[in-house]
Amino acid sequence: MASSFFSSTPAFSKAVFFTFCAILWGLPELAFAKHAGITRHYKFDIKLQKVTRLCQTKSIVTVNGQFPGPRIIAREGDRLLIKVANHVPNNITIHWHGIRQLRSGWADGPAYVTQCPIQTGQTYLYNFTVTGQRGTLFWHAHISWLRATVYGPIVILPKRHVPYPFPQPFKEVPIVFGEWWKADTEKVINQALKTGLAPNVSDAYTMNGLPGPLYNCSAKDTFKLKVKPGKTYLLRLINAALNTELFFSVANHTLIVVEADAVYVKPFKTQTVLITPGQTTNVLLRTKPKAPIATFLMAARPYISGPVSFDNSTTTGLLEYDKASSPNDKNKKKEKKNENNKLPLVRPALPKLNDTSFSFKYNQKILSLANAKFPAKVSKTVNRKFFFTVGLGLGPCSKRQACQGPNNTRVLAAINNVSFVLPNTALLQAHFFNKTKGVYTKDFPANPPFKFNYTGNPPSNILVNKGTKVVVLPYETSVELVLQDTSIIGAESHPLHLHGFNFFVVGRGSGNFDANKDPAKFNLVDPAERNTVGVPSGGWVAIRFLADNPGVWFMHCHLEVHTSWGLKMAWVVLDGKRPHQKLPPPPSDLPKC
Repeated sequence: MASSFFSSTPAFSKAVFFTFCAILWGLPELAFAKHAGITRHYKFDIKLQKVTRLCQTKSIVTVNGQFPGPRIIAREGDRLLIKVANHVPNNITIHWHGIRQLRSGWADGPAYVTQCPIQTGQTYLYNFTVTGQRGTLFWHAHISWLRATVYGPIVILPKRHVPYPFPQPFKEVPIVFGEWWKADTEKVINQALKTGLAPNVSDAYTMNGLPGPLYNCSAKDTFKLKVKPGKTYLLRLINAALNTELFFSVANHTLIVVEADAVYVKPFKTQTVLITPGQTTNVLLRTKPKAPIATFLMAARPYISGPVSFDNSTTTGLLEYDKASSPNDKNKKKEKKNENNKLPLVRPALPKLNDTSFSFKYNQKILSLANAKFPAKVSKTVNRKFFFTVGLGLGPCSKRQACQGPNNTRVLAAINNVSFVLPNTALLQAHFFNKTKGVYTKDFPANPPFKFNYTGNPPSNILVNKGTKVVVLPYETSVELVLQDTSIIGAESHPLHLHGFNFFVVGRGSGNFDANKDPAKFNLVDPAERNTVGVPSGGWVAIRFLADNPGVWFMHCHLEVHTSWGLKMAWVVLDGKRPHQKLPPPPSDLPKC
């Protein structure tokens, strides 16, 4: 695999690539390349591209004209320099989802949080180092709904000569799930924000950009995975969909989960993987010892946890076994074609669309390796405790706006009853230059403003407040955060993503969190380490993280509709006392608002 990874760096042979890095960044870096990694360069041209799916051609925003976008390949310890040039009318930013961005918050990417957008005709060089991470992550646009088409895989290999803690796969295959919309997604969300109601849903789900044969006009637009018998394949699964959690299964094949969110986990077998938007999961697939006389369907369809409209369709790909024919057979191609046409198609059995029980049990199985080589460094003591309610509510519309909610209201989403409003300038700049007045306030509530039965009947007043409020944390604060779903409008699972950190999932449960009883059951031995966690529908999840990364860090629901409605907030982590605990100044080409 390594040679193919290096060949993905355009226009450089290995030797030229290393020489170039040495000249550009100085010989000392090359001297330590064995330990510190190398510098890898990528160019992202944001451009419009006509793409045809479901019998319809539309112009979409892409990176380098590709859908999905190009694969980023790196090793643990490598430095990445990715120049993004915007050639489209839309403003753009790119987020490197799950990358810790240690002291490189200027490269994190969420619009109006760590940077102003890259405007039409402008460029920005994202500059960061992959520190202490290896596995599968992904990149995506982080402004409005542009990540509907602007996304791609990040593959971080271990350092050279460092093996995986599982059998070395014969081949590695990224599989990125997405959604396809016949409509312009920017118009979809803008229309929804005008009416105050839920937006329209997607027209198809995709597997590596292809819907598959269950959709009209899509038999040719099908992802096919050709495999050899008796081999182990590593599938790097990524959910880049805007608004849908997905079940994934391969007919008549068992999957072994070995990694989640670029952290190795205790391997476990499953027939079905559940993956929320923003999550990644690596699984091993062991093929049959001999090539079966069948083709196997790979399928992904939604997990729906709340009373919402959704795209009730299924994307499929084909797992096809490579059948070696006799070299003396002159008609082998013709026979193989005829044989493939006759092969029976085996379909997987997926859980029910609303199988919340499966969701809960599946997530309970994800545990850290927690061994000497890969310890689970979960904080045993906590400096600050927070309790955040997450869910939907209503907000008033102006008299000029004809919203279709009761009494001219619109749907909003909130954390602790605060529906977050993005400012007109980036939070990180305001923080760094100490010009926060009029940008944000430091009074985000640590607890809900009033208590109620969070998963029972909703209170009479379900109006939420709007504001730009943050939580300020001293450097190296140990944080415990309980995220509680609410049943206002309807209980629903919320995939919460925290920028700049991994966190440990120390507990989860159904109903209301009990501060007296539930902490005694927390797992502080081998909890899952993640960057995105599903808050259970009608339940809660408890996480812990160490605020060891100075900067401003976004936390939001990775269902894009909920982010648009305000289910988001930000943590401000102050500088430490030592030089390596401080955020450096912004780069000279940081975009301006």
